[in-house]
Amino acid sequence: MNMATPGLYRRVLPSPPAIEFASPEGKQLFAEAYQSGNMEGFFKLISYFQTQSEPAYCGLASLSMVLNALAIDPGRKWKGPWRWFDESMLDCCEPLEKIKNEGITFAKVACLALCNGANVQALRTNQSTIDDFRQYVITSTSSEDCHVITSYHRRPFKQTGSGHFSPIGGYHAGRDMVLLLDVARFKYPPHWVPLTLLWEAMDTVDEVTGLRRGFMLITRLDKSPSLLYTLSCKIDSWVSTAKYLVDDVPILLKSEDVKDVQKVFSLVFTSHPTNFAEFIKWIVEVRREEDGASCLSKEEKGRIAIKEEVLKQVKETKLFKHVTEWLSSSSSCCPSFANGNGSEQVVDMLVPLSKTSCCGPSPGNCFGMHPGSGDVLTALLLALPPQTWSGIKEEMLLQKIYDLVSTDSLPTLLQEENSLIGYV
Repeated sequence: MNMATPGLYRRVLPSPPAIEFASPEGKQLFAEAYQSGNMEGFFKLISYFQTQSEPAYCGLASLSMVLNALAIDPGRKWKGPWRWFDESMLDCCEPLEKIKNEGITFAKVACLALCNGANVQALRTNQSTIDDFRQYVITSTSSEDCHVITSYHRRPFKQTGSGHFSPIGGYHAGRDMVLLLDVARFKYPPHWVPLTLLWEAMDTVDEVTGLRRGFMLITRLDKSPSLLYTLSCKIDSWVSTAKYLVDDVPILLKSEDVKDVQKVFSLVFTSHPTNFAEFIKWIVEVRREEDGASCLSKEEKGRIAIKEEVLKQVKETKLFKHVTEWLSSSSSCCPSFANGNGSEQVVDMLVPLSKTSCCGPSPGNCFGMHPGSGDVLTALLLALPPQTWSGIKEEMLLQKIYDLVSTDSLPTLLQEENSLIGYV
């Protein structure tokens, strides 16, 4: 008879060097730190404290906790009508299945924070000093508007495991100790550790990347990083599509005798990789008229108004007119999708509406188009680096393309949208 493998119920927290948060000494440290003003960020964080749902989700749990503590609106639904950050939504920089199996790197967590509406200052230990780190900790723990996530190795704390992420919930100046809100609560409770020892734990090399670990300061941006569009940076689509747009397109344009703008678009959009559709997702949010504006908060109304203005500005560009002309031409089999009355689909979140459309003779040239395809492709073209078009031989055509994709004369709001798409 096979015996079931026994499971584990928590671990004993090695103390020293750690001091359990709920212990008498831990409570005393909390009270003293609170009196000194270095527990201000704690209350927001503890309100959204969560346990990682997978053994390798420490980075995702730490980040979703911080994003919710900063009251950043995801701009998309979690469950039911609720917009809320959950680990399952943090997949714009790495597929969840890969994170579940392999964990996530320091840079990818920073990428996730950025593409989900936060301002991020990520510093590895070889890019900072322990004195700077201490000052960052003091600044963040004395404010509700800034939080620190640390990436460290558990070994210096005599804990089992290896690389880990957790937010810092407080700082005790007299003892020079930080409170780690360990998201692996099934294993260790929140605990105080010496800041110098945490620095030592961060100053270790991640075997996956060969780079040192570190910490990141996360605050709110004045607005979402990309109001209308977001790039899908998942490894299965980002690498091949980025290579195609940056490396392959200039070669294609050089090898073909393109004579006009429409030929350029046809070449670019019919020779793409099969996973091109995953590269850019349209996330324009449009409220149903029957929902009524009275149910929206002032912040939500403002956010939607800005999105509508950016969309309007995209459609007023000369590039958009050329793109829509190409979409409606015989050289394009990619129609602009609309609902029955000829207007764009009106839903909470616009998503791909049609089945896959094919461009070109090969099924490999198929990709699903989105409602209002013209503005999606316009935004993508505006975000491409100038060298994308360097392969065009005809000087006049090259100059015309440069004029169409130039962002210099775009309205400020659209320039910001474009630069953030390109940066992510």
